[in-house]
Amino acid sequence: MSRRITLSVIKADIGGFVGHSGIHRELLQIGEEALKEAKEKGLLIDYHVTAVGDDLQLIMTHSKGTESEEIHRLAWETFEKGTQKAKELKLYGAGQDLLADAFSGNIRGMGPGLAEMEFEERKSEPVIIFMADKTSAGAWNLPLYRMFADPFNTIGLVISPSMHEGFRFEVHDVKEGKKIMLDCPEELYDLLILIGAPPRYAITAVYHKTTGEIAAVSSTERLSLIAGRYV
Repeated sequence: MSRRITLSVIKADIGGFVGHSGIHRELLQIGEEALKEAKEKGLLIDYHVTAVGDDLQLIMTHSKGTESEEIHRLAWETFEKGTQKAKELKLYGAGQDLLADAFSGNIRGMGPGLAEMEFEERKSEPVIIFMADKTSAGAWNLPLYRMFADPFNTIGLVISPSMHEGFRFEVHDVKEGKKIMLDCPEELYDLLILIGAPPRYAITAVYHKTTGEIAAVSSTERLSLIAGRYV
């Protein structure tokens, strides 16, 4: 019997080695140890720790659902431990993405980037995670459009009965804090008007139009807007 599973990807810049170009191996080790312990305790199903630029990336699967306080606390405390080590190692910008002094129950709005999706796991469930550093909030607008709305890229939109009805795109205005839902292919031109300005308008989620099942999700947190300054 299939089960619901949650995929959480949470990242933060807690110290660069050297500059913004890379991350120290000891920070990766801290992430590995924290998530390994969480898996052994049954909090996580599986995990992977990696980095892009100077961002520590925590990739986790679990059954706690999105916005889980336990999962967010795990990530926050891991970033705090990493920040302490970054300060000891005198790394560049130690803890710069942690904008709060203490965890308040949800990591959203506290600095780290976050993307989560809950779905029913099938026998074969390949997942692709795109990661980048120093990009705009809408960095994935074009790839997501090509995957879920462009039949010249995804032939299944034409020939597959399960995809032919199209997908629903959730687009956020990251400056005004507004969102709009657009159905494709019917509202394709309206979608293109917005996502052509990726610093402001970002695709934050894609849903199957008929079933409502989540197909893709992206992080649209802009640290400079949260902090009120460039970080």
